[in-house]
Amino acid sequence: MTAPAPDALAPSTASAPPGASGTPERARALRGSRRRTMWRWLVLLAFGIFFLLPLVAMLEFSTRGGAAGRNFAAWRAIAQDPDLVSAITISLELAVLTVAGMLVLLVPVATWVHLRLPRVRRLIEFICLLPLTIPAIVLVVGIAPIYAWVAYFFGESPLTLTFVYVILVLPYAYRAIDNGLGAIDLRTLAEAARSLGAGWPTALTRVVVPNIRGALVSASFLSVALVLGEFTIASLLNFNNLQVTINLLGKRDAAVSVAVSLASLVFAFVLLLALSFVGRRRSSSGVTEEG
Repeated sequence: MTAPAPDALAPSTASAPPGASGTPERARALRGSRRRTMWRWLVLLAFGIFFLLPLVAMLEFSTRGGAAGRNFAAWRAIAQDPDLVSAITISLELAVLTVAGMLVLLVPVATWVHLRLPRVRRLIEFICLLPLTIPAIVLVVGIAPIYAWVAYFFGESPLTLTFVYVILVLPYAYRAIDNGLGAIDLRTLAEAARSLGAGWPTALTRVVVPNIRGALVSASFLSVALVLGEFTIASLLNFNNLQVTINLLGKRDAAVSVAVSLASLVFAFVLLLALSFVGRRRSSSGVTEEG
């Protein structure tokens, strides 16, 4: 019987798995990733609380019922106040007219600038951004004499605010439409439509517009949100829209005023949320087509 070799008696060492030397680095990277994720959630939670607390406070205030407990009398009163219903109707009509005027004005102009006048693109962008730099009070001082003639020709209807609202939405709507036009091969599409015998109106409505539908929806939603929240110009020009009526209503019934304000904020939030979904769907469809 032979004695076992010394090497056989030595304790066997498990072979190190490949890449074991990088294990500490991967562990540190994993801990760093988890830490960053935690901080992101903390920041989102902080911003969520910051934005949601006022809305919760508005809901709490608008549902106070005194000794009888909570009720929704203020919310039911929204549909029972004729001035408020009229203001809501006027603001919605203004939103529709503003979106229509904005699209009729900007889509042909932005398309023509992209196709024929690329050198003046920066100038057009600068002009469209001017309403952001001019204070509302200065804008009203300049527009008031013009609105004397507007009232003479069109009457003193609040719907005449459409003209000034189209100017107000230019900075937001132009950027959305300009980005949409820059994301497609506009020149090739226009030349293809023209080579097939389509006129410029046909090429614009049946070729260009369907390819920038997402940008048009974005510009429209932003315009609606701005019109529904505008107060200063309507107040200074002595027109009653939704925000002016809410301000007047707050002097006699604060609960109803807060309820309407909360409803308008939620409506604007839903619009912007729908805008984000439209943009995401447009991006995913573009990726699918490229694939």
